[in-house]
Amino acid sequence: MHDDRKLVEGRLKRVLDERIRPAVHPESVPLDVAVWHAPGEPVPVAEGLSATPEPIAAGDRWGAPWGTSWFTVTGTVPPEWAGRTVEAILDLGFDRNMPGFQCEGLVYRPDGTPVKGLHPLNDWVRIGAPVEGGEEVRLHIEAASNPVILDYHPFLPTPLGDKETAGTHPQYTLARMDLAVFDETVWQLVMDLEVLGELMAELPVEGARRWEIMRAIERALDAVDLQDVNGTAAAARECLAGVLATPAAPSAHRVSAVGHAHIDSAWLWPLRETVRKVARTTSNMTALLESEPSFVFAMSQAQQWAWVKEHRPEVWAKVVKAVAAGRFVPAGGMWVESDTNMPGSEAMARQFVHGKRFFLDEFGIENDEVWLPDTFGFAAGLPQIIKAAGSRWLLTQKISWSQTNTFPHHTFLWEGIDGTRIFTHFPPVDTYNCSMKGSEIAHAARNFKDKDLARHSLAPTGWGDGGGGATREMVAKAARMRDLEGSAVVTWETPAEFFTKAEAEHPRPAVWVGELYLELHRATLTSQARTKQGNRRSEHLLREAELWSATAAVRAGHPYPYERLDRLWKTVLLHQFHDILPGSSIAWVHREAEKTYAAVAGELNAIIDAAQRALAGDAGSGTRLLFNSAPHTRDGVPAGGAQAPVMAGGTTAGPREGGGHVLDNGLLRVEVDGRGLVVSVHDIAAGREAVAPGQAANLLQLHPDFPNMWDAWDVDAFYRNTGTDLVEADEVAPGEEPGTVRVTRSFGRSKVTQVLGLRPGAKRLDIDTEVDWHETEKFLKLAFPLDVRAERYASETQYGHAYRATHTNTSWEAAKFEACNHRFVHLEEPGWGIALVNDSTYGHDVTRTVRDLDGGTTTTVRASLLRAPRFPDPETDQGVHRFRHALVPGATVGDAVREGYVVNLPARHLPGDAEVAPLVTLDNDAVVVTAVKLADDESGDVVVRFHEAHGGRAAATLTAGFPVSQVTATDLLERPLTEAPREGGVTWREDGTVALSLRPFELVTLRLRR
Repeated sequence: MHDDRKLVEGRLKRVLDERIRPAVHPESVPLDVAVWHAPGEPVPVAEGLSATPEPIAAGDRWGAPWGTSWFTVTGTVPPEWAGRTVEAILDLGFDRNMPGFQCEGLVYRPDGTPVKGLHPLNDWVRIGAPVEGGEEVRLHIEAASNPVILDYHPFLPTPLGDKETAGTHPQYTLARMDLAVFDETVWQLVMDLEVLGELMAELPVEGARRWEIMRAIERALDAVDLQDVNGTAAAARECLAGVLATPAAPSAHRVSAVGHAHIDSAWLWPLRETVRKVARTTSNMTALLESEPSFVFAMSQAQQWAWVKEHRPEVWAKVVKAVAAGRFVPAGGMWVESDTNMPGSEAMARQFVHGKRFFLDEFGIENDEVWLPDTFGFAAGLPQIIKAAGSRWLLTQKISWSQTNTFPHHTFLWEGIDGTRIFTHFPPVDTYNCSMKGSEIAHAARNFKDKDLARHSLAPTGWGDGGGGATREMVAKAARMRDLEGSAVVTWETPAEFFTKAEAEHPRPAVWVGELYLELHRATLTSQARTKQGNRRSEHLLREAELWSATAAVRAGHPYPYERLDRLWKTVLLHQFHDILPGSSIAWVHREAEKTYAAVAGELNAIIDAAQRALAGDAGSGTRLLFNSAPHTRDGVPAGGAQAPVMAGGTTAGPREGGGHVLDNGLLRVEVDGRGLVVSVHDIAAGREAVAPGQAANLLQLHPDFPNMWDAWDVDAFYRNTGTDLVEADEVAPGEEPGTVRVTRSFGRSKVTQVLGLRPGAKRLDIDTEVDWHETEKFLKLAFPLDVRAERYASETQYGHAYRATHTNTSWEAAKFEACNHRFVHLEEPGWGIALVNDSTYGHDVTRTVRDLDGGTTTTVRASLLRAPRFPDPETDQGVHRFRHALVPGATVGDAVREGYVVNLPARHLPGDAEVAPLVTLDNDAVVVTAVKLADDESGDVVVRFHEAHGGRAAATLTAGFPVSQVTATDLLERPLTEAPREGGVTWREDGTVALSLRPFELVTLRLRR
C-alpha cells in the first residue's frame, strides 16, 4: 500500500497556514492607538493609566531596550457584528518563535483592573461573546520592550544585557492592532486538524489507525471551500468527528498535564522584570481558569507569589480566588527554584522553611512535592532536607539534557547520603514547556523507561522560561487527547494527584543512590565568581547573626532582629535561583547581585557587631575577646562562645637552598621554590610528604575555554587538551606577616598576587590569592598534585559529604570531570589523608596518574578559580578577585570539616571583659551545629540544628547553657515531628542534658523551651 502521508501532511500544512487559520478572525477593523513611553524604570499602574499618550500606528517603531511603553487602544464594535464573538488582536511586534523572551504586555481596563497578559503566542483579548454592536472599547497595555538576547545565534556577545550599555534604539515595530470577529467553528477546526495531523505523524506506517486518520483529514480538507472557509468549517469538522470519538486503548500511557509557566526569577532579564512577568502570567492563567473548567495551573517559587502580593494586589485578588477553588496550585514549597549544588546546608533548608511557610500562612497549603524542573543537577544531601521539611516527592526535568549518559529511570526512589529515599519523577516528555504537540505526547509514551511497572507520567504544560503559561490552544488539544485512540490519555491534574497515582501504581521502584549529576552546565560552578562569593559569605554571616543575636537575647536581653533576619534570608535565598548563583544571567543581574550582597554584608555585620557588643562587657578593660562562630573549639575558645584566646607555638621562616623560602611551625614544613611554587609540604608528626615527587603544588594553570554551546554554562572536556602552567614569577619574597611568602605573577593582561602562610599551631598551609583578571575565554585552575593513592574522594555537600571516583572506569565517572564541593574536598589512604579547603569556590576536578619512575600514584586536586565567557555577560568576571584556600596534610574527614569552618568563619576580636558561655555545647566533634537561633514564631524558644558530619555513627550529649523546661524534636519549620523520633536517637535526661545517638549524616532539629 502506498503511503500518502507526506502528500497529505503537505496539503494540511498549507491549507491550515494560508486559509483556515487566517479565517479564525475573518473580519476586522483597526483600533486607534496612542502611546506614552515611561522615562526610566517602570511606573506604578495608576501613573501609566493617567499619562497623556501620543498617536502611534501599525508599522511604527517603538521601545528602547528595557523600556516601558503604555499603549491606549480605542475603537467601536461595528453594529453589524451584533450577536458575534469579538476579540482585540494586539500584536506589539512579536516574533512568533520566541514566547517569553521579548516584548510582552499586561492589558488593563480603564479602571486599572488587569485583564490578561500578552506574548507572541497569546495576543488576543476577548471583548464580548456575543457583542451587541456599537460597544466602545478602551484598553491599556503596559508593554515591556525587553530585548531579545537569546536569538537564533544565541552565543554572540551583546551589550543588550544591561540597561547601562543597551542603548536607546527602538527594538520593535508595532504590528496588528485590530478589533476582529472570532469564528469559534473555524478555531475548533484548526484544533481538530492539528491534533489529528500531529497524531498521524507519530503512528506506525503499518497501523490501520494512521490510515483511518489520514483519510478523514483528506475528507475534511475536501469539504473546505478555500474561498468560503467560514461557511464550510462545520462540514469539515463533521468529517473528523468519527476519528476523534474513537476511544484510547485501555493500556494507553497516562499523562497528567499540569498547567505550568516556568518563570526564571532572573536570567535574560533583571529581577524587576520578573516581577512584571509573574503578574502577566498569573493574569493570563486566572483568565484561562475562568474560561476552561477542566484546566488546572501550578506555580512554584514562593518569592514570585510574594511579588504578586506586594506589587500587583489587583492580580493577587484573582489568584487568591483561584487558589481557593483548588485550581491555581501553589507548588514546590521552596522560596525559589534554586540551584541545589552550591547552597550550603542551612540555606538549602531555609529554601524550604520560607517557601513552605509562605504557602501555609497564605493558603493553609502544605506542599508534599518539590518542583525543580530546570535546576542543573541535584546534590546528594537533598533527600534528607526534603524529608526534614515535611515533603515527600521530587520532580525534575533537566537531567534529560545530560550529554553522555541517558538516565535509566523516569520514576524511581532517590537515596541521599544518609539513606533517606524520596519518590522522584523525571517526566519522559523531556520538556518543562510542553505545548501539547502530538510529537511531545507520543515521545512521553515511547520514552517512559518504567513502563514495565507503571504507565503514568507528568507533563508540565505551558510556555515557560520567560513565562506565559498555558494557552487556550493547549487546553483544546488536551481535551481531544483525553480519550483518543493512538494517543496517550491526557488529563489535567495537580502535582499531588499525579504523585499519589504514580506512587500507588509503582510500589517497588528502582533506587538511584547519590547525586543526580547533570552531565552539562558544569561551568556554572565557577562562572561569576563575585556572585558565588557573595552567596558563600552571606550564608556564613547569617549563621553568625543568628548565633550571636540569640546568645545576646538569652544572655543580655538584647532584642532579637526577627524581621531583619527574615528579610535578609529571603534576599540571599532569592539570589540562589538557578540562573543567578550559577552565573548564567545577564550582566545587569550580576551587577545588581554584587551590590545586593554588599548591602547584605553591611547589615549583617551591623547585627553581629551589636549583639557581640551587648555580650562583651567593658570595652575599656584592656582585654580582647575572641568570638568563635565555628562549631568547633578554636584557639581555646568553645564553639559559640567568647573569651580571651589561647595562642600556641610559632612559625619560622628562612631561605631555601637553591632559592625560595622554608616555613616551619612544628607541625608542617613547607618549601616554596624560587618560582613561588610549593615543592614540599611535610607532615612532621607522620613523617609524610604531601606533594608528589618531582611536582609542584600551588600551580596556577590556564586553559582555553570555548565550549560548543552555552558559554557561561558549559565547560567541555576538550578544554584539558591544551593549557599553560604559570610558573614564571615576578617576585617571590617574604610576606608582610611573619611566616608568610608573597608571590606575584603576570600573564596575558592579568596579574596574580599570592600570600602563602603557616599560622602558629595550625596544621594547614594557607594560600590567599588575588587575581586582577582581564582574560577572555580562559579557565584558571589552582592545582595540587598529591602523593596519595585514592580511588575515591569526598566532597562536602549539604549536611555531610558525598564520594566520587578519581578514576574513569565508566562513562558515568568520566562525565564528572568538573564537580561541586562546598568547603572542602578530602582524599586519603588508610591512616593518612589530605584536604583542600576553600572560602568561596565550588568547581573542582580530581584526576589520578601513575608515575613512571617509582610506580606511585599522583592524585591531583584542582580548584576552579575563574572563567571569562562572553555570553550572556560579555564582561564576565573582569576585575579583581580574592580567594582563600588551605591545604591540610594528615587530615581526617573531621579535620576537613573543622578547617573548612575555620576558613569560612574568621574569628572576630572585640574589646571586653565578659566571657560568653555558649547557648549549647556538644561533646563530640563529629556532631556539627549548623544553626543556633530563636524560634521563628517569636516564642523565645531556642532552636538548634546539627548533624553527624563524619559519615559514621555518633553518640553525643547536648548541654544547654540556660534552664530548659522542654525539648522537642522538630522538622525544619520548627514544628513537632509528626512521627516520634527514633528510639534512642534523642533522649532528654533528668539533668537537663540531651543524649544523642546519630546515624551517619543524620540531621536533627531541636526546640529548647526556656
